[in-house]
Amino acid sequence: MIATVKDTIERHRLLRREGRVIVAVSGGADSVALLAALCELGYDCVAAHCNFHLRGAESTRDMRHVEELTHRLGVDLYVKDFDVAARQRATGESVEMACRELRYRWFDELLDREYAQCIAVGHHREDQAETFFLNLIRGSGVAGLAGMRYRNEHVVRPLLDVSRADIEAYLKGRGLEWVNDSTNAECNYARNRVRNRLLPLLEELFPGGTDGVLRSMAILRENAGFYTEAIRAAAMRYADGDGGMDLAELSGEPFAGAILYEYLRGEGFSRRQTDDMLAAAARQGGTFAASEEHVREVDHGMLRAPREARRSGADAVEVNLRRDIFEPLRIEVSRHNVAEFAPKRDPHTIYIDVRALEGNARWELRRWRRGDRMRPYGMGGDKLLSDIMADARLSAESKRQLWLLTRDGEIVWAVGLRASGLYTVGPGTVEYLQLRML
Repeated sequence: MIATVKDTIERHRLLRREGRVIVAVSGGADSVALLAALCELGYDCVAAHCNFHLRGAESTRDMRHVEELTHRLGVDLYVKDFDVAARQRATGESVEMACRELRYRWFDELLDREYAQCIAVGHHREDQAETFFLNLIRGSGVAGLAGMRYRNEHVVRPLLDVSRADIEAYLKGRGLEWVNDSTNAECNYARNRVRNRLLPLLEELFPGGTDGVLRSMAILRENAGFYTEAIRAAAMRYADGDGGMDLAELSGEPFAGAILYEYLRGEGFSRRQTDDMLAAAARQGGTFAASEEHVREVDHGMLRAPREARRSGADAVEVNLRRDIFEPLRIEVSRHNVAEFAPKRDPHTIYIDVRALEGNARWELRRWRRGDRMRPYGMGGDKLLSDIMADARLSAESKRQLWLLTRDGEIVWAVGLRASGLYTVGPGTVEYLQLRML
């Protein structure tokens, strides 16, 4: 199992050697094996246990087991008690959704508190097969049928290539115990019915059928990458560069529904909503649609964010330098002691004194604007960014693609081009951040 986990981590670039890993540990076999395996592979782990108090004494038993496990492995442990019923009263969510939202919001806080590189969760091969059938039954596109990703921004799944049987064999070999959630045997939830009834029936009728499903999912994941790129290219033919899209023109495409849905899916819009947008555009009418975080309007065939919802500078994205950045660029962020400082001359890497994170400074990645000035590292004064780009002989397209990292509006890094002289590592530095664009 250790060899498989190591290969999965390396193949999908899930973890770096530097930087803490927060491991979600429920006390079940998969999370216990995940924590033990990552410790065995030499990663700096911190365990996080959620106590939802939904199963009375059994919930307390699980927490005690995790406390004993982490003490044995020499791992620090965070425990959080949650009031699920209060969350449900406030939001109307199901128990499953309330627990998920509470859990990941807390994990989000821990990422910043620990300057951790990611949250590791214990989903394994059988969980992946369950996900396929759940999405198939609900109705899903390529991305849903491809299943859980090895990495979903800050959440990683190092056990996705490991079977439950391998997990239990590993734990027995190491003399590690685990606890079983009694509700897993019940069939009140759709996932439990798939796990307890559908998959065993599949294996009974078609031995090896689960492996076949997993192979199909792997092929779908490959196809999904090509599909996503094709959708993006098609969508860009109708985008206007200001976040808008000509839906009247798009509706003439044979796959207009798929193009618009995939284009907006990342903003939380459903297929029904995007179909309604296309229908409104076709009749030259208007409509509004809202997801949890975004609002879109269709007016005279054009899709736009409502004027009052548009941010000034729609080309800017607020970022958090206490963790890796995934949008609009992929930037690895790691924290180091100054004793480790060994800088390299590389326009794709910069080093920032950790003290730059103090206070409530706003960090953004944004496109360059005419008139921007920065103070390049090694120079005494500032200089027009347009002159810096000209000196570097950037093409017009490269200039359009340039992103700037700013702190409260000051340019700290022209990403991939030049670092500024602001917040650099110096005599008073105790810790520093390394930012590396991939």
